Amino acid sequence: MPTYSYVAMDNKGKETKGTVDAANQNEALTRLKEMNYFPTKVVEVEKKEKKGKGKEKGAKGKGKGKGGAKKGGGAGGFQIKIPFLSGKVKPKVLTTFTRQLATLVDAGLPLLRGLRVLEKQERNPTLKDILGQLAVAIEGGSTFSEALAAHPKTFNKLFVNMVKAGELGGVLEVTLTRLAEFAEKAEKIKGKVKAAMFYPLAVLIVAVAIVGILMVFVVPKFEAIFADMLDGEGLPQFTQLVLGISNYIKTNVGKTMGFCFAFFVAVKLSVKTKAGRKVFDKFTLIVPVFGPVVSKVAISRFCRTLGTLISSGVPILQSLNIVKETAGNVIIEAAVQSIHDSVKEGETIIAPMESSKVFPPMVVSMVDVGEQTGALPEMLMKIADNYEEEVDNAVSAMTSLLEPIMIVFLAVVVGSIVIAMFMPLIVMIDKLGS
Repeated sequence: MPTYSYVAMDNKGKETKGTVDAANQNEALTRLKEMNYFPTKVVEVEKKEKKGKGKEKGAKGKGKGKGGAKKGGGAGGFQIKIPFLSGKVKPKVLTTFTRQLATLVDAGLPLLRGLRVLEKQERNPTLKDILGQLAVAIEGGSTFSEALAAHPKTFNKLFVNMVKAGELGGVLEVTLTRLAEFAEKAEKIKGKVKAAMFYPLAVLIVAVAIVGILMVFVVPKFEAIFADMLDGEGLPQFTQLVLGISNYIKTNVGKTMGFCFAFFVAVKLSVKTKAGRKVFDKFTLIVPVFGPVVSKVAISRFCRTLGTLISSGVPILQSLNIVKETAGNVIIEAAVQSIHDSVKEGETIIAPMESSKVFPPMVVSMVDVGEQTGALPEMLMKIADNYEEEVDNAVSAMTSLLEPIMIVFLAVVVGSIVIAMFMPLIVMIDKLGS
């Protein structure tokens, strides 16, 4: 009897591997389901390896899943996993896959065949393996949403719940198209914000590099020159300050770098705490220059996500839970939670939106109109479109404002060092002139 190697999920969502003896693949799938497993990959073991180890592994895989998971493996009795090839799929790659699958399904191609086509042409090894597992799961009788839920690192709750709503409503191709559009617009906003942040970060890195080179290599040479030329006379206080900083940095390079690293780690660890994350997220919303951009991006994401979920048929309470998990900001999450509690009690979403002080009056008014007219999803989409345009304008304004600020900052830092080094020379020239 043939032996099949399997990869399956148990009731707790934990992956398990092993082998099972069955007459064919369908019988193997049936036996795994009887064992309360949700198979994602079932492949027949090659005959050569089956002769050597097939019986032993088959018995362990058949007797108990966990033992088979330790001894079993993928096709051929073993499976090699390279760390950097397993993990999350980049959003850009996932967006491209969603758009391609939506196009294939909309063109009338069956879902299973569409997954197989995309699996063959996919270059990303992680996504290619996942597509194969999705196809096997669907062949085994699972729904598309159930197969997606087995890969939470790749497909978040937003993706899974929208697909589930599309399956129940018989409009999977429409849901996939909406998902693709949602992901594309989210990536577009993220790309614009990253592009806007590139310039100030680049200038800051250049400024730190220039100051470091001046302080470690250039300024100490001036100190030796001044000692010879001034014959022990005192230096101007500002020059002494710069020379003191230079000597400290030069003699304590390790301590300086360690202090910077420790400060960075301390900030990262504090942000991971509940109180620290709340303070940081609140600060990002109110800080000048950057705050308006962060706020507009958060409001746009909230409206786009909620509107997409409701229009796809996901219940509003479930939609609000998903929006809360994908908000990315503790302050926004708290506002969404208050909205969820209000709707759960049968009230409107307007009161908690106003009391949160996160959403501008215009957004609250438009949501109120959409709720009263029964066109809430459409109104949320309009708000998202409007705020995406405002994000473009805010990013352009931020970039225009940051350019002169960073140039002035760099000029002040470098200019201060240069002035400090020239002050003793000016004193000497005055003495020579007198």
